[in-house]
Amino acid sequence: MSSLNTNTHWANAAKRLQQAGEDYVLVTVLGVRGSTPRDSGTKMVFSAGECFGTIGGGHLEYQTAATAAAMLSEEHEEQRLEYFPLGPSLGQCCGGSTSVLFESFKASRMDIMLFGAGHVGSALVPILKQLPCRLRWVDSRQNGEADTAEAGVDIIRSDEPAAEVQSMPAGSYFLIMTHNHQLDYEILCAALKRQDAAYVGMIGSQTKWRRFQMRLQHQGYSEEFYSAVHCPIGLDQVPGKRPIEVAVSVAGELIGIQNKISVNRPVQQGPTRAELQPVMEQLKDNESV
Repeated sequence: MSSLNTNTHWANAAKRLQQAGEDYVLVTVLGVRGSTPRDSGTKMVFSAGECFGTIGGGHLEYQTAATAAAMLSEEHEEQRLEYFPLGPSLGQCCGGSTSVLFESFKASRMDIMLFGAGHVGSALVPILKQLPCRLRWVDSRQNGEADTAEAGVDIIRSDEPAAEVQSMPAGSYFLIMTHNHQLDYEILCAALKRQDAAYVGMIGSQTKWRRFQMRLQHQGYSEEFYSAVHCPIGLDQVPGKRPIEVAVSVAGELIGIQNKISVNRPVQQGPTRAELQPVMEQLKDNESV
């Protein structure tokens, strides 16, 4: 159950969640009839761990929270309109009725898995932490820069880093920059075999990438299989070999790709007529009583 915060205004809560890269559901009391705990226009915000404001408490708010939780579990943004009679069905003494609009908002967030805790990886982590992302930092070495990572980064020590690729959701970003070329190759193959990554980038020179391409071809993979790999990693417009220069270049490339994905993401423009029809019929029946 989400913890209740009634001191933060819903607009401030929504802004904070958006900036933090968290999904949330905005709930609005769209219409009321008779005696109700809150007036039309009252709003609440639900996230995975908190809820902000109140639409009156009781079973109405409990049912509202359950609907919001279900919407947060979905992969896409959506809107719902539901009707609640506040008498016998919800066990509230108000006796009126209310219609509630639910609007879910998915964060513009990146799921990133970074392999390698060398100089570039260590320079890159503090930059990525400032973006709306979930960052997992994988390294096979027991002693390294990742030991001093700040809060907000999931550090994964693994003897088989390539196996960690399968733990990521679809649409993830994979950044490959380990201390070992063979390990880079194994991770690269694991990421490509998923065929659902938003980004696969690998640190290295053009020579390294040509050798990897030859290995892939020798193993029977077509050019289409690896054509989307970014190697050398980062933006051409941001040159430089210092760790911080490479880190800024990589972060800029990720931001550009994420913005393109966000612009092209399909958006459902409200409930369909079929979804609205039952609610409208309930409202009509209530008005005739």
